[in-house]
Amino acid sequence: MNMLRKRSYTNNQTRLLYLNSIIGGRDIDCINQLRMDKRTFGILCELLRTDGKLKTDGVVTVEKQVCFFLHVLGHYVKNLTISNRSNRSRETISRYFNYVLLGVIRLQDSLLHKPNPVPEYCTDVKWKWFKNCLGVLDGTHIKVCVSENDKPRYRTRKGEIATNVLGVCSQDMKFIFIYPEWEGSASDSRVLHDALSRPTGLKVPTSELCFFN
Repeated sequence: MNMLRKRSYTNNQTRLLYLNSIIGGRDIDCINQLRMDKRTFGILCELLRTDGKLKTDGVVTVEKQVCFFLHVLGHYVKNLTISNRSNRSRETISRYFNYVLLGVIRLQDSLLHKPNPVPEYCTDVKWKWFKNCLGVLDGTHIKVCVSENDKPRYRTRKGEIATNVLGVCSQDMKFIFIYPEWEGSASDSRVLHDALSRPTGLKVPTSELCFFN
């Protein structure tokens, strides 16, 4: 019985230290761990508690749930890493991660605002370089899990295993084309050329100013 009590006390201490090490210290520590300061973290937790309808089951507080969520996103770590640091099971971390994710989705009207298109009469001197531009395109690498045999094809010049994704958005910041099929080893120019050459690929009017990369 004494051993069980001692183990329970140790587990609770470990869990408390995990949270305090992130949001109980300096702002810089919170920013390094969660990519936001303590004030912003508190505002997000309150939004999730009220508008996001994130609940606590009496075991894990809202703050701890959000901590798990932001730590995974901020450092691209697996459940196992958070499980070891917080002394909780991987299933528990996964469950609370999904709870917070659903809460964030419910906050989309509060957190995501549609940008206003730049008007034709805009007087900003910088806008002259983009006037009549149809949209903007760029490529980005997204990490993926592939078999050992496929890893050489997906390895980027930085050594990461990823897929090369081409994205195109219009002036009002709406995605109008996504091309996610290429391996990470492919260059951006090769991905763009393939997207333009496909019958159902990217279509760019030739009579007007085209896309900037």
